[in-house]
Amino acid sequence: MPRMLDVSQDVRAEIGDDEADRLLVGDDTPGSYDCTSCRTPGDSDQERTSTVLFIGDETAVLAFAHATCIPSQVVKVAEDQLQGAVRSITGSEQKNTEGRMPEQAVLGITSGLVLIEDDVRPALVVEPTGPVARPGTDGTGGDEFLQLLLEQGFHPTPDLNRLPAALPGWSVLLAVGQLHAVLQPGSGGGNPVAWWQAHQPLQVTDGWRAAVNKSQTVLVFAAPAGTIGQQPREDLLRDALEKAAVNGVLVAASMPLAGT
Repeated sequence: MPRMLDVSQDVRAEIGDDEADRLLVGDDTPGSYDCTSCRTPGDSDQERTSTVLFIGDETAVLAFAHATCIPSQVVKVAEDQLQGAVRSITGSEQKNTEGRMPEQAVLGITSGLVLIEDDVRPALVVEPTGPVARPGTDGTGGDEFLQLLLEQGFHPTPDLNRLPAALPGWSVLLAVGQLHAVLQPGSGGGNPVAWWQAHQPLQVTDGWRAAVNKSQTVLVFAAPAGTIGQQPREDLLRDALEKAAVNGVLVAASMPLAGT
């Protein structure tokens, strides 16, 4: 029975048509898996599932995720990080094709509307899928995600009822009503580069688009992995944000809109 599997063109290009076709008919796909995004069980027989290919310089690891968490995509990681993840999972340095995933965080973004200072504001909530290590370290220092953002200019947000300050040089790219990227200043004052980029442009609601067209500003909130989660309603999203703010694990910044 065919699996409910999504294989993106990028993943297909890396693994080849034959392997992609075998996955789609269920030959090389485990029915059950642990989602590489939210870490909870999934079943490709019962729910849409994304293939996620982690690639180092010499090693590749094929993992699976709920399609509602992240789309099928290729994620490039440092070879030493990928080898370490494979060793911790399999006890060897051989290529792993059994659906296990390395502990490589991927940034997830959720859009929503948040009421602040008596006005409905367009917001993005950034939450990685796992702990984020400081570049160049082995991750033993713990989750550095918030500290890294503070160093880049994000602001601690203990109160969700006040607008976060602007972050100079950063912007949110919207094109033809779809979310494409969060941009940060380029090194040495060069052109902006993508801090986060959608594998495929993300749809936003008409209400979100109307709010951002009015304000020309997007509020970007960020919290460590496991703090906010996938909230099905905006009132639940706000509750999760308020809890994170009270617990001191929420940072934010206001960014101008780039594009239309």
